[in-house]
Amino acid sequence: MRGILLMMGGVTLFSVLDVAAKKLGEKGIPVLEIVWARYAFHFVLAAIVLNPISSPTSWRVRRPVIQVFRALLLICVTAFNFVAIRHLQLAETVTIAFLSPLLIAALSFVFLGERVGPRRLAAIGVGFLGVLVVTRPGADSFHWAMLFSLASVSCYSGYAILTRMLAGSETAGSMTLVLAGVPTIVLLPFMPAIWVPPDSWFVISLMLVTGISGGFGHFLVISAHRYAPASILAPFGYFQLISMLTAGYFVFGDVPTVHTLVGASIIIASGLYLLHRERAVKGTVEDAGPA
Repeated sequence: MRGILLMMGGVTLFSVLDVAAKKLGEKGIPVLEIVWARYAFHFVLAAIVLNPISSPTSWRVRRPVIQVFRALLLICVTAFNFVAIRHLQLAETVTIAFLSPLLIAALSFVFLGERVGPRRLAAIGVGFLGVLVVTRPGADSFHWAMLFSLASVSCYSGYAILTRMLAGSETAGSMTLVLAGVPTIVLLPFMPAIWVPPDSWFVISLMLVTGISGGFGHFLVISAHRYAPASILAPFGYFQLISMLTAGYFVFGDVPTVHTLVGASIIIASGLYLLHRERAVKGTVEDAGPA
């Protein structure tokens, strides 16, 4: 139960992050400035907690090239998502984001050699059908920002694949510091050209919220996996849809469309079935015993 509550708290903070980013967009703050602030404050918090004295292993990087490339992908994830949420309802962007477990399963077959059986392929196909229900390409309701949301999901899937590749050699602390530090350094040279000075303490507070909610949200999700296996926690990641719907309605007055709700149901059902198949396959392997 502790792990489940931590997971729900983490994804709720991710919703807070998106709300703050959308409000900053309404205040005229450029996307790259929001992205930089989000990771700069995140890096400061991470460096304080994971300082070289209390956590020296967090500052040791064994595979720097992959670590940096992973962080660059995360810049794209965040930037594309922030562009999308400027023009779309939060419910729409989070629904499209739920495609990521299905896309990760497909990419795992290509890059990690993991087996993807016909039932998993069917679940992936149905999940993509759910995205089509939400985006409805060719219809009058289709918005170009949905392409940025899909690009964000694609980059996140690559980020997740690289995370799996690094899990065996890198510490969680080093991956946390690099993913926050690289965006802070890479985007810094662009800030003088695009910087829009915050015109109120409210805007400054929103910038702080992006870093705190993003950093602390990751911390809660990581902590959740200490108390419960991923197979138990994964379904509760979909709690973010509830928090996004709530925030969208009360903060921005957004009412989700029927297509968004139907598409979300299809994608979530596909993701849960994919999770069920993974657990079933693992159970079969465990029951078979050592080879």
